[in-house]
Amino acid sequence: MKRFFIFGLAALMSFICVSLVSASPAKRYDEATKTCRTFDQDSFWWGSGAKTFRSTCKSCHTRGGEGGFLHVESKTSRAWSRVFFEKYPKCAQDGSWDSLTMDELLKLNDYLYRFGAFTYDANDANDCG
Repeated sequence: MKRFFIFGLAALMSFICVSLVSASPAKRYDEATKTCRTFDQDSFWWGSGAKTFRSTCKSCHTRGGEGGFLHVESKTSRAWSRVFFEKYPKCAQDGSWDSLTMDELLKLNDYLYRFGAFTYDANDANDCG
């Protein structure tokens, strides 16, 4: 009985992991670097992109915070790409992003793109333009 439970739990976890991996885009075209970026572990909710979002962005972008409330699904994937390409938000222009390396910004953008609003579109999930 115990073996059956462990096997069932492992099968369920495998199914969930496969569903998470295949449910969202596998790659995206990044206008800033003019490359097709393939998502890796850093773009998942537990990766470094998510950690950067929680530790850096959420310090200002909270309810009642000076940056206004912001969460991953505040924008669509394309809108998140535009934010990082055009650097139009106040926090990008006032130097708040200067503490982040280019690699951190790319991983942050990958995370936000991957989990942005309306991300799960099977018709263009693997399209890099």
